[in-house]
Amino acid sequence: MNAVQHLKFKNLEAIPPEDQRSFIPYGRQWIDEEDIKAVENVLRSDYLTQGPKVREFEEAFAQYVGSRYAVAVCSGTAALHLACLAADLGPGDEILTSPITFAATANSALYVGAKPAFIDIDPETFNLDVKTLETYLEEKTSPNRGRQSSTSGEPYPRAVIPVHFGGLPCDMPAIQSIAQKHGLVVIEDACHALGATYRHQETANGKQRSKGNKWIKVGSCMHSDMTVFSFHPVKHITTGEGGMVTTNSAEFYQRLVLFRNHGIARDVDKFSDELLAMDSENQLSGFDRRMMPSWYYEMQGLGFNYRINDIQCALGISQLKKIDYFIRRRRFIAEQYLKFLDSIPCFSIQIEPEGYKSSYHLYVLCLDAQTKIKRDQVINILKQMGIGTQVHYIPVYQHPFYRQLGYEEQKCSNAENYFKNCFSIPMYPAMSNEDINRVMNALEKVGGML
Repeated sequence: MNAVQHLKFKNLEAIPPEDQRSFIPYGRQWIDEEDIKAVENVLRSDYLTQGPKVREFEEAFAQYVGSRYAVAVCSGTAALHLACLAADLGPGDEILTSPITFAATANSALYVGAKPAFIDIDPETFNLDVKTLETYLEEKTSPNRGRQSSTSGEPYPRAVIPVHFGGLPCDMPAIQSIAQKHGLVVIEDACHALGATYRHQETANGKQRSKGNKWIKVGSCMHSDMTVFSFHPVKHITTGEGGMVTTNSAEFYQRLVLFRNHGIARDVDKFSDELLAMDSENQLSGFDRRMMPSWYYEMQGLGFNYRINDIQCALGISQLKKIDYFIRRRRFIAEQYLKFLDSIPCFSIQIEPEGYKSSYHLYVLCLDAQTKIKRDQVINILKQMGIGTQVHYIPVYQHPFYRQLGYEEQKCSNAENYFKNCFSIPMYPAMSNEDINRVMNALEKVGGML
């Protein structure tokens, strides 16, 4: 019975790939025969790139997350960069984000000439701390300080990129409220969070209340301007490498599409210098859009080659059909870990607040700082037992490149305490129940050493 056949059953026991190795990595893709067939069909078709599969993937993805538009690109990093370009962020602007993220989140600010600034995390959710964000903005944008211009040498906050760390949604209603108060663009970094959901919250007389029982998918952009995703092999679905930007704004959508493809426009209605395409006879007889030659295009801005190809999109379409199962399986694994870890007090986990459902890209443990064996020793012991781990992440501002930019004095105490003790254990749908038990048995042995 192959993986696709298995999806018809209620039992959540995964069927691992035939080449499952004894070493259990922290993350791994799931590729089945349906995926392979989808890719093969494109290889036998007329289009390998810039064909119909790109639009098909975008439409399926937008429908899944509940957004109006989706723009597929070659990576999550490209998605972040394009989102910043679409929002017209640049020199003199400050972009706020979490220090506990992959460097690409902050790098996207630098790509457009803006300055990243880091807001500390909540010690329980590991997401950007809303109160710290609000305090920072109140101080930065106070009437006594005034708005800083690009000529003053001090950038002014223009955007916030909350990171849904590990798959757990940030408090987006609160972040949107703060952003609107201070005039910030909101770009969600959901590279960890495809399939994550949260209840829509409204504020009434200072109190939070639920609006029915409807769960909102991350990527719907209900509380943001744009949301970005990654399709790296360890993510919820994969296209090998790839990314997506979702939005409900027609203006942002048009800019995303433009900058994805070298800044080139081919839509007749978007042309700004049509006479460039006209021969002398047409120029003399007057411009007529019906006479536009099919070869004509215009470069209207400095864009990039961030296109994704049809081969990748065919894989993405096939993978997306299995996303609900992938999320169920990840949550099932998380439930097993949670029950087990309740008896091992030396490990703490990311808290999933009421009203939030993580899609568990990662399952992160934090070692009690008082244990006699430290984090890196635990990682080495687990490796010897055949259990793969990873550290997510070094605070971005501690990387040598950022230190060279003058970030060495940046202090986010919660992020730094988290980093000293965190590590991620295996979490991916192709894990068998035997794999889960192996991980838990190894952690139990490590717990006995602490």
